[in-house]
Amino acid sequence: MRLLPFIFVLFLGACGLATTRPKIEMSLSQAAFIAAKEAEADRLSPTLYRKAEEFYLKAKSAYKRKYFNKAQQYAILSKQYAEKAEYEAVRKKALEGTPP
Repeated sequence: MRLLPFIFVLFLGACGLATTRPKIEMSLSQAAFIAAKEAEADRLSPTLYRKAEEFYLKAKSAYKRKYFNKAQQYAILSKQYAEKAEYEAVRKKALEGTPP
């Protein structure tokens, strides 16, 4: 009977070790967000930029709280929205720069 609590604690500890920190996803998300900001996506594609920002902040918050699975999901979404915002901003700049 004394072995049961030990096994329970060991099982809980193993669950925490199985989750890895989403360092790469967070880094890529941050880089995409910065690139979107430099492309002036906040002005040229505000809806997509705001979604990217919202998911980026959620990812940072989840990471700090050690909710690594959620942080990874939010970071991936942030990266996707930031890339879309950057693309749209660059496209709009290119279209504005061409003569009619």
